[in-house]
Amino acid sequence: MSDILVGLLTIEQKDLLINQLFDEDSYFNPLQDFNGNWIISIEEIEQNIYTEFNWLRDLEMIIFVPVVNPMPF
Repeated sequence: MSDILVGLLTIEQKDLLINQLFDEDSYFNPLQDFNGNWIISIEEIEQNIYTEFNWLRDLEMIIFVPVVNPMPF
């Protein structure tokens, strides 16, 4: 499986994206990875149609490390 790249957000950038649309009917969904980094998907960055969020294109890209939830017994 190949690495998945995601955009690295600061807490302030994450807060700017909460409840904001990146196209006519899709909301940004920042989340935290295994290392506690706030991230956003490449798809959200590439599909953004609003100029106020063009700064997303300048984000540092990092490898996504998913949070692993243990299986309940």
